[in-house]
Amino acid sequence: MALQEPVHSAELRHLSRLTDDRGIFEHAKGARPRFECGYCTDDNARLLIVAVRHTEIPQESWILARVAARFLFDAQAEDGRIRNRMSFERLWMDDPGTDDCWGRAMWAFGSAVARSQDTELRNRCYEAFSIGQNVRSPYLRAMCFSVLGAAEMLEIEPLHQGALRIMRDAYLQFASLSSTNAWWLWPEERLTYANAVLPEAMIAVGSTMNDVAMLQRGITLLEWLVERETIGDRLSVTPAGGKGPDDKGPLFDQQPIEVAAIADAVRRAHAVTNDSRWLEVLDMAAAWFMGNNDAGESMIDLESGGGYDGLHADGVNRNQGAESTLAMISTMQHCSSSWLI
Repeated sequence: MALQEPVHSAELRHLSRLTDDRGIFEHAKGARPRFECGYCTDDNARLLIVAVRHTEIPQESWILARVAARFLFDAQAEDGRIRNRMSFERLWMDDPGTDDCWGRAMWAFGSAVARSQDTELRNRCYEAFSIGQNVRSPYLRAMCFSVLGAAEMLEIEPLHQGALRIMRDAYLQFASLSSTNAWWLWPEERLTYANAVLPEAMIAVGSTMNDVAMLQRGITLLEWLVERETIGDRLSVTPAGGKGPDDKGPLFDQQPIEVAAIADAVRRAHAVTNDSRWLEVLDMAAAWFMGNNDAGESMIDLESGGGYDGLHADGVNRNQGAESTLAMISTMQHCSSSWLI
């Protein structure tokens, strides 16, 4: 089932500040990019996804999408593997691999094919997805990210064989997972990062393959996760150090990527089930950025349009890097209310 994006007012001015003609810089000091830290594929994949979702400022989003896509094309090796890190001097710092950067790139390519109005970009991303579709990752989250890209491809081309193979292989991987015990349903010993992408990918696989059991497993796991990431009327998400069965919240340093992953997952759950309770969780995700969180602090710099890097017990990390800003904008793209003046 297609995810219908509502009208949104997410502004891209801080993303433009962080981006040059090569890509988006990974880190910032306050609102200023830290050039010396260079670029990474993970963030440029996130940028492409956000840019092709964006409808408010077509020219600006078109430029950002093209810059991000070019970075991803250059990162991709002939066999489909992906490099992740580039220095400010524009030298690749690692070898091609199948880490998260591969999965995120596949997600970005699929998103561009499904959502971009730029015909050339869409065609190039289709080709890039076709190159990457034969690669597999041993890492669970990388495969989950690739599933989301495959789901986007299948919205446009329901019989796309490469995307269907990714779905089938992910299904086998998910079917092999088991929970630690009846109380700790999560199939890992600890919650780590981008946790909600796992149930979201299960939902996508179950929906695509008409597998009711897999779909329900994803829904149940997402329900479990949301319950453990909630205190009262607010999200209280897994911190950078992870969270285990015996850890009690609230815990800090909370990362915007966790909230964005929940927002994406509940948006998909609502699209598949039409259950309005998922929209309530989506509202909680948006509210987390606007101050309904464990520190009672806004995670948005209204002056710059950037998102803050982390939530601490005594306030926020006021650096506005690419991952955090993209997580904030991605979440707000799912919401219909205006959030920036």
